[in-house]
Amino acid sequence: MLHVALIRHGPTEWNESGRFQGSTDLPLSDRGRAHARAVARALVGDGVRRVYSSDLQRARETAQAIADANGVARVEDARLREFDFGRWEGLTWDEIVAQDPELARRPRSAARYYRPAGGESFESVRRRVRAFLDDLIAKGESPVAVVTHAGALHAFCAELQLETTRFSPGGISRVAIAGDKARLVSLDDVAHLDSD
Repeated sequence: MLHVALIRHGPTEWNESGRFQGSTDLPLSDRGRAHARAVARALVGDGVRRVYSSDLQRARETAQAIADANGVARVEDARLREFDFGRWEGLTWDEIVAQDPELARRPRSAARYYRPAGGESFESVRRRVRAFLDDLIAKGESPVAVVTHAGALHAFCAELQLETTRFSPGGISRVAIAGDKARLVSLDDVAHLDSD
């Protein structure tokens, strides 16, 4: 059985102001760095053998804190990147809806409906996440931590046929995978963030 801790990176200034950042490469905010330290502490004792991360700075910073605290390697993989939000990048949901009022009927967190102009579809994100997941399963290394983004986490769970709602910055979701079956052990655990 493969045990995977799926982690959303800590917050950035754009997260804190409600802006879509997608492929825009922003660092963690001070609060985000505190979240990264808290996530790292929460995973000590889990026996994490490797930390995989998106190649975007906010995920790399979060993953490096985990890798350092657990004395393991961090491996970057561009397949773990967030959606490319195209023309939505840097905008708030209200600003996006002002440009495309049709979206007002959809919640901002409904990733499966995203088709931003000049950006990436949810199906595209699912394909690259599936390729990463297949490689991870083939390696069989466990337990591992995967630091990525909300859209990619929704894609992971869609590929594993797991029901999810939302993923908080610094939240940890644990999954157990056996063959073609997956079980959600915990979803969006943020109890460790109370200390920061």
